[in-house]
Amino acid sequence: MSFPLLTATAALPALGAIATAAVPAAQRVAAKWLALLVSLGTLALAVVTLVRFDPDGARYQLTESHPWIADFGVRYELGVDGIGVALVALTALLIPFIILAGWHDADPQETGSSRWRPTQGFFALILAVEAMVIISFEATDVFLFYIFFEAMLIPMYFLIGGFGDRAHGAYRSAASAAEGDAAAATQRSYAAVKFLLYNLVGGLIMLAAVIGLYVVAGNFSLQEIVQARANGSLHMATNTERWLFLGFFFAFAVKAPLWPLHTWLPNAMGEATAPVAVLITAVVDKVGTFAMLRFCLQLFPEASKWATPAILVLALISIVYGALLAVGQRDIKRLVAYASISHFGFIIMGIFAMTSQGQSGATLYMVNHGISTAALMLVAGFLISRRGSRLIADYGGVQKVAPVLAGTFLIGGLATLSLPGLAPFVSEFLVLVGTFTRYPVVGIIATFGIVLAALYTLVLYQRTMTGPVKAEVAEMPDLRVRELLVVAPLIALLIFLGVYPKPVTDIVNPAVKQTMSDVHKTDPKPEVEAAK
Repeated sequence: MSFPLLTATAALPALGAIATAAVPAAQRVAAKWLALLVSLGTLALAVVTLVRFDPDGARYQLTESHPWIADFGVRYELGVDGIGVALVALTALLIPFIILAGWHDADPQETGSSRWRPTQGFFALILAVEAMVIISFEATDVFLFYIFFEAMLIPMYFLIGGFGDRAHGAYRSAASAAEGDAAAATQRSYAAVKFLLYNLVGGLIMLAAVIGLYVVAGNFSLQEIVQARANGSLHMATNTERWLFLGFFFAFAVKAPLWPLHTWLPNAMGEATAPVAVLITAVVDKVGTFAMLRFCLQLFPEASKWATPAILVLALISIVYGALLAVGQRDIKRLVAYASISHFGFIIMGIFAMTSQGQSGATLYMVNHGISTAALMLVAGFLISRRGSRLIADYGGVQKVAPVLAGTFLIGGLATLSLPGLAPFVSEFLVLVGTFTRYPVVGIIATFGIVLAALYTLVLYQRTMTGPVKAEVAEMPDLRVRELLVVAPLIALLIFLGVYPKPVTDIVNPAVKQTMSDVHKTDPKPEVEAAK
């Protein structure tokens, strides 16, 4: 029996979470180092998985399959295709940076209510989320995927509600510090509950669809159901397939997040610490868009094509609406949240453009958005922790007192607006090309989101980093060594993948071609006038 590499990649952070939580209360530093070492070990396993994966080999590789709940046809089945292995690698890559960036975010702190922050719990919850996200990218049994798709909500709820942002600049109207703390705690609780309720509702609707799929197919194995549909041994009535598709898609659209199911994200990212905000949008939300490719398109190909026009309209609204609201934001973190809503609109548009360029671009966008958002949000978190406020108006002239911080903030912002030469440009270009070849009007409207991205990014930089130095930022220190260790590798990756994206595209393209085959779609032929 070969070594269960996929299980080990998910099990290591799960066991690390238990071990970190069990560290004695007085050994907070030991808990941090343990969590960091576990995350680095997980990254090493993810790299091994990436090296062992053969893009030209079988569709699902490193597979594992064991009986689990035999009476209901549930199996413990894992396997990765090119899309899944790329996102496992992205998750494992980002978690060490998230832990390093949040090194002091859960340190004990006496507030007006004398509450202490359990450091061990903070890092244990991050590792627990990592384990659940990784196994979601690996699961090829629909029921197994559903369990972890829902289970990750619990640690995320506590990370948002229990470890909120300490920057209370948004609550300066309070009469006292104690009232400001109380207002912040209320907002954190509201954001956490809203996050949980939105995603639970989506999950419950998906559960009904999962049960319906079992009634129709008799099992939960993705590979068996897809194969049975391909050879004609399994037939779904048109209405049945459409209802099941909608049940799955609704849950994934909430997680993604797609307009109008997006409203939980600005609250959650605004009230969470910067590392947890990165965990939400760069890691957890990718499960939604990934699942659209793996489950919606493969299980329900005809329903996916039927729903495409409506989904493209929703994606367009997300692109423009998210960008417009980002332009008008006064809160740095909420601006990044609305920018992410716009970016997820591009990802979903690329998926349902039903072209190989669009889907390759969407998958590459998931990876690049994770890196660029992590770079921008983590630097923003370092900035906010120094000033103690999330409000854009509280900054000015930072580049004169902290040039390295301002420079990295600028690169993260330029990546967010998809500047050529940085990683997101390639993925956004592929999405637009792939969309335009089949839906030219949609592609043209979507480019308006690029113009707005340049506006909100450059205005954010201009208002925070340039101009006269405000008295409150005059003594602001530049990035420290730990913070540079977080930001520098992310900036390097943005530049490397912007210049040379081939390592990622070579991995994901074969999986995209197979997905296109599942939905019986081919790329439109270019209309070129014959040479005379």
